[in-house]
Amino acid sequence: MVLRLGDTAPDFEAKTTKGDIKFHEFIGDKWTILFSHPADFTPVCTTELGLVAALQDEWDKRNVKVIGLSANGLDEHEKWIADINEISHVQLNFPLIADADRKVSELYDMLDHQDATNVDAKGIPFTVRSVFIIDPKKTIRLILTYPASTGRNFDEILRVVDSLQLGDKHRITTPGNWKKGDDVIVHPSVSTEEAQKLFPKGVKVIKPYLRLTPSPF
Repeated sequence: MVLRLGDTAPDFEAKTTKGDIKFHEFIGDKWTILFSHPADFTPVCTTELGLVAALQDEWDKRNVKVIGLSANGLDEHEKWIADINEISHVQLNFPLIADADRKVSELYDMLDHQDATNVDAKGIPFTVRSVFIIDPKKTIRLILTYPASTGRNFDEILRVVDSLQLGDKHRITTPGNWKKGDDVIVHPSVSTEEAQKLFPKGVKVIKPYLRLTPSPF
């Protein structure tokens, strides 16, 4: 199944370390980040999940739920979480999906078809490092796929959430390398005259198609 931005995130039922879920019910009225990792008890994944757990306050500020996935069972997940908590000095409280049968991984096209070494003992591919940002309407707003060898930058994922949430609330977009608090771009659909009313902090016209205004944050 090929998923694109703007698609409705496929619903599914799964067993997790926090109990059985139906994904759309799990999302509820929250933003949600679904992310996969190749396997439990692997070094890069261990550092990543520790980082995600350490950012729990930041997810909460943004009304974001996070949920992980790998092609392992619940028993392995539980034992691995103990390692993550010990190594990263965190308390991992978000659920991890047990996807040993690869059903969710196939549904979201997260299986590794490139790295011949990223397979289990039976030669079945593990997952790559996929990230999906899903909004409260269950719409996919971002898709990222990293190779198994490269850990993700979760500060960047937070940055994208900030940009998406700000753009949904105000008629703006964000420039390259934008960070929370930086100037934003007036959306092209907004005239400069209208922008002056919408953005009382002022509008700087660089080109007719490029107009900046201080961040509404």
